Amino acid sequence: MRNPRRIPLALVLCVMASAPLLAQVETFLMDKPHSQVTFRIRHVVSMVEGRFNDFDAKLWLDRANPSKSKVEFTIQAGSITTNHENRDKHLRSADFFDTEKYPTITFVSTKIEPKGNDTYDVTGDFTMRGVKKILKFAVRHGGFARVGKSDKTGFDLAMRLNRKDFNINWNRAIDQGRWLLGDDVDILIGIEANKEKPAETPAEQPAERPAAPAPSPGS
Repeated sequence: MRNPRRIPLALVLCVMASAPLLAQVETFLMDKPHSQVTFRIRHVVSMVEGRFNDFDAKLWLDRANPSKSKVEFTIQAGSITTNHENRDKHLRSADFFDTEKYPTITFVSTKIEPKGNDTYDVTGDFTMRGVKKILKFAVRHGGFARVGKSDKTGFDLAMRLNRKDFNINWNRAIDQGRWLLGDDVDILIGIEANKEKPAETPAEQPAERPAAPAPSPGS
């Protein structure tokens, strides 16, 4: 008589083969103290730099097949700073980012192309000031490392965009036909991230012992 509890060998092999596939994608969460978002734009005859202080990023990495990885980040536009209070206030106004109406800048990758030597082209949906465009970042992967109990990875992203594509049009004419600001903006993002740890399963609480029955009046 056949043993009904015997598991077919083919099923066991199928489960064993699929297990590595399920484990390929690793989630990494941004380590904020070691990450930054900066930008550069021409001001008359030199470059001015600024940064965003409030942002977050999440990465889903497939080490065996990097093209199946994914990255998302969100920048709080109101956190912009150029170390000049009046200028920063102007940048938050409707002349530039209009942060009350459009509080976030987002990017969601849709395609990752390995280019060799730990570099990639990462294409995705970039949304700023309510306008969504398909843009491409040039990305360099810094590798993986173990620091203490944390598994880390890091990326440097670079891109140039035209601010007028996102309806950031403000400018002012100055002498000799020049303009105060350039149109091209260089964006530089450095992300260090820690591997997400699996949620801890709460320990089972011991079952409560039933209360002893109350003694009868005659006992």
